[in-house]
Amino acid sequence: MTAETHLQGVEISAAQFFEIWHHYDSDGNGYMDGKELQNFIQELQQARKKAGLDLTPEMKAFVDQYGKTTDGKIGIVELAQILPTEENFLLFFRCQQLKSSEDFMQTWRKYDSDHSGFIDSEELKSFLKDLLQKANKQIEDSKLTEYTEIMLRMFDANNDGKLELTELARLLPVQENFLIKFQGVKMCAKEFNKAFEMYDQDGNGYIDENELDALLKDLCEKNKKELDINNLATYKKSIMALSDGGKLYRAELALILSAEEN
Repeated sequence: MTAETHLQGVEISAAQFFEIWHHYDSDGNGYMDGKELQNFIQELQQARKKAGLDLTPEMKAFVDQYGKTTDGKIGIVELAQILPTEENFLLFFRCQQLKSSEDFMQTWRKYDSDHSGFIDSEELKSFLKDLLQKANKQIEDSKLTEYTEIMLRMFDANNDGKLELTELARLLPVQENFLIKFQGVKMCAKEFNKAFEMYDQDGNGYIDENELDALLKDLCEKNKKELDINNLATYKKSIMALSDGGKLYRAELALILSAEEN
């Protein structure tokens, strides 16, 4: 069965949802936009009509919002809210704990407990268990393991069996995922280390809020297409959520600004 065929179903499984997402996010950047989004909307309408089904109210509102614009952008969260699924695990995308970038960064800090820069399968399992409990859902351990595996399949872009910050950030609605903005301004390790040392003006090994403010102002000026200086306070607040008592160490800032060396 194809992704288009799955759209004809009254309900779809988590595996089918996964296939639909990867089919339409054809460039793998973590969201649908432009032609990807327009293709999805067109084929959703065609599939529902072919199956003799009307658009649900959620689908109709979605089509009305995105069907007439070429600059729309949606992530997995938005898709999960309009497609009827057999399994309730997708509902935790709506969990109140992750309603902002700052909340997300604080959650990351909690579950990346060893400060490794990624969440492994066991840390992810604890993360999901916590989210489901907050949604008042109790599930068996075997089901939780299955959900963990599905989440890895959905978000593990480089297939290394663990999730990096930017991969797990896809749990956020696109408009809240400030990390998308920073994808275009990442530096190689050498550039990043040079920048860190420049803004760590007192040489104490970490950047405080004022030093981060100076760094972000310069980044906004140099990268006006990606970063909006009017959102500087939001960027700073979200990034400082990674700090340790107001001290933002090199490894944490690297999660935002440093690209992996090839």
